[in-house]
Amino acid sequence: QVQLVESGGGLVQPGGSLRLSCAASGNMFSIYAKGWFRQAPGKQRELVAHIRNDGSTNYADSVKGRFTISRDNAKNTVYLQMNSVKPDDTAVYYCFMSADGYNYWGQGTQVTVSS
Repeated sequence: QVQLVESGGGLVQPGGSLRLSCAASGNMFSIYAKGWFRQAPGKQRELVAHIRNDGSTNYADSVKGRFTISRDNAKNTVYLQMNSVKPDDTAVYYCFMSADGYNYWGQGTQVTVSS
């Protein structure tokens, strides 16, 4: 059974930084994408960033130049480095991994940007 566990969320001041981690356990044989979604109160879930098997990345326009997605395949972990955060970045962040025809999700971690 595959499980994704996120960590690193919390309260951060505007302009600050935060690093989210998502570690997977269980067997996934063919992983073709990893990434992060977020959902703010009253808003739809949106894709923040993802990284494909070939290492190519994609970002939401709202986070380009501020957030960086990376991975450690040996640890089956995906990271999201969040810099220069803004109050609009406040949301629950969910990691996902697409593998073997399934999308696996983490439980979500709250990020609050406030002074």
